[in-house]
Parts: sequence; structure tokens; C-alpha cells
Amino acid sequence: MISPNILFLHTHNTGRHVQPYGYAVPTPNLQRLAEEGVLFRQAFSTAPTCSPSRASFLSGLYPHTCGMSGLAHRGFRMSDYRQHLVHGLSKHGYHTVLSGIEATTLNVSEIGYDQILSDLDVNYPHQTRPSDPAQAAADFLTNSPPEPFFLSVGLEETHRPFPQADSGAFVAEDPRYCRPPNALPDTSETRRDMANFKASARIMDQKIGTVLQVLEDANLVDDTLVFCFSDHGLQFPRHMATLSDRGIGVFLVVRGPGGFQGGQVIDAMVSLIDMVPTVYDLAGIAPTDRLHGKSLRPLVNGEVSQLHEVIFAESSYHAAYEPMRCIRTERYKYIKRFDDRDGPVLANVDRSPSKDVLLDHGWAGQPCPREMLFDLVFDPNETCNLIEQPELAAVGSDLRARLAAWMAETGDPLLTQTIVPAPPGARIDDADAAAPNTVLYRLEE
Repeated sequence: MISPNILFLHTHNTGRHVQPYGYAVPTPNLQRLAEEGVLFRQAFSTAPTCSPSRASFLSGLYPHTCGMSGLAHRGFRMSDYRQHLVHGLSKHGYHTVLSGIEATTLNVSEIGYDQILSDLDVNYPHQTRPSDPAQAAADFLTNSPPEPFFLSVGLEETHRPFPQADSGAFVAEDPRYCRPPNALPDTSETRRDMANFKASARIMDQKIGTVLQVLEDANLVDDTLVFCFSDHGLQFPRHMATLSDRGIGVFLVVRGPGGFQGGQVIDAMVSLIDMVPTVYDLAGIAPTDRLHGKSLRPLVNGEVSQLHEVIFAESSYHAAYEPMRCIRTERYKYIKRFDDRDGPVLANVDRSPSKDVLLDHGWAGQPCPREMLFDLVFDPNETCNLIEQPELAAVGSDLRARLAAWMAETGDPLLTQTIVPAPPGARIDDADAAAPNTVLYRLEE
């Protein structure tokens, strides 16, 4: 078996708000990729924040298992970088390359890539290789790269700050005719915010197109397995940093050898944690017992109708501490909070015009239940908590027990302690702060 090249082409904070998922966000290059490959309609991240999600999809482990419970630029890190995908691939002859966002450490050199083209990342002010990740990747692909290769291209888009829709520098929708994301009111402020997101998404798609075009020009398409996806949901309030589908739902398109062709659309639930097992499967590498995901190949080839009866996701730290875990079936979502707060942790919601709208209308006083149960058929936006409904008591008990069993199986520290450990020196906001970086403290070294 000839090992395919592997390309991870990932975006920041995009969720599923792209053209192939039916949203009015023009992304023609991503649309073309979907029509040539396989689109997963029900793909989820394991965490609704950057570094935990990225460490998870790069290791095949849940965030609390690989040690990445918070953000790298705030001092969190993986417990052992030998868990990273690059080490398994390097042992089997792959040349490993990074271009752009990694977000699992402050020092990308310690991860173990053979080559680093760019370390550009919006969260890191001191970069040694700040070239554009897409162009750097394109240059690498143009110059007869060593094969097989693993190339991770991490785009900054669609992270805030967005380009301004009325700046004249970017093509964007007229804000008057934009629809804000679900769970936000339709106001002039939220419409303009969404228009600016679209401007960022257009840039994102252009960069995706740059990499895919060079892959085609270099005659590498047939030999390269492309994973194109986002790390978690939109950087809007009530999306990112929540365990709703708005926070953990992501776009995922895969094209290449192994049956990932033909414009298939798959509705079965999958997780980004499935990508490492898929890579090993297609590369002919025996998976280790520690991997938590499953290869996507049997699902794509029709050997099975589903990979997961349930999927799990978690959140511990974003700017502030907010411990939550969830389990999702096709019908129900159960979320449990492990803190004693009654209201939202506003420090975990990045500043934006949309956030200001909610704050102006009393968002700080909205309740946050400790347990939540949602019927995703009749309430796909997860607005009606059914945890106290007698007719769903058995459903709640079952999901509660299955979540606890998963936490025990994966060694979740929340089973034995109230606070997930943070490394010395980690920067953590006060949970009562109104926004990130306003009331900050640092754990003692």
C-alpha cells in the first residue's frame, strides 16, 4: 500500500457557516472541494475553544487526556508532545510540515515537525516565521516536496478582528441584507458583525483555493488525502465556548484516496478526533490502543452506517475557568456544569458588537442551569431545557450515567476534584469579569 500525502487545512472559529452547509457565506473553493470529496453534515469538535480542540484533533485524544485543558498562549500545553500525530507519522517515513496556526504550545519548535514554514497566529505577538500560511504552503507544494508528507496549514481566518465590510478593502455583503447567526437577535449591530465575518470567510476561502490549486498544478491531488475543517464554532456570543451545537459543530470535508470522493454527503455523527485514526488507517499504520476516535473510512465506504452512537465534548478553561462536559446522541444533548455559578461566565465571551447587544439587554443576569437536556429534533437550537420533565427522566438518567462512565474511562480529573489542574504560570481571568483580559491573575510558579 502506498502511503498518501496528508493535508490538514483548517480554519479558526468558522463552525459550519460556509456555503456547502447551506449558509449565505460564499466559499466557492470549499464548495468545489465538497463536490469532489465527502462532506460530513454532523461533524463535531471535542472542545469549543482553540487549543483544546486542536490538541485533540492532532493527537486523537480528548483534551483532558492529552493535558490541553486551556489555551496555549495563556500557558497551557500538552502533557506529552510524543502524543502528537507528527511523531507517529515520522516513524513511518513521513516528512512533517507546519504552516500557520498550531496553538498547542508557545514554542512550535518543540512539537516535533521536520519543517516549519510559518508560525503566524493572531494570538502570538512574537513570531519568527510570520509569512502567510497559505502562500508558504503553496510554495512548499510547488517545489517538489518530499513524499509522503504531512502538511498542516492553519489559517487565522475567521478569527476576530474581522475586516470591516465597509472599508472598501474586501468584498462583503451589504450588512442591511445579512442574517445574524442563530441565537442572536436581528439588529443592525449583529447584521454588521455578520457582514464582517463574511469578509473574513471570503479571505479564508481564497486561501483554501490557493493551496488546493497548487496541489492540482503539482499533480498531487490523486496522492493526497485532504482534510478541510474548522476547529470549533463561531467567535460570536452563545456560540464558541459553549457546548451547544453552535459551539462544537464544525464543517468537515475530506477528499482523496480511500473512497473520499464523488461528492458524498454523510449525516452520521463524526468527531474531529476521528481524523488521526483515519490518517493511520490510510497510511497503513497500526493504531495505538490509546486513540479515542475511529477511522472514517468504513463509514465512507458503506461498511457501517454509523461510527458513534454518542459523541462527547468538553470545556474547562477559555479565558476563565468554566468546567462543562456533554454527551450527544442523534436525538438528545445532555450538558453538565461542574461549577457553582448561576449565571454566564462573560469573561469567556470575546468582545464584539454582538456581545454588546446582549449585555445591553441584561445578559449578565440570565440563568445558567447546572444540568441541561435538549431534544435536538424539536429544539435544534437548544433553547428549552427539559431536564426537569418527568417523561424524560429515564433519558436524562441514561445520559448522565454514560457521561460519567466516559469521564471515568478517559481519566477526567473532574471526577475526583473540583478544579481541572492548570500549569504553573497559567493566565486565568476572574470568572466575574465582564470580558477577557480585564481581571487577570497568574497561578504561582
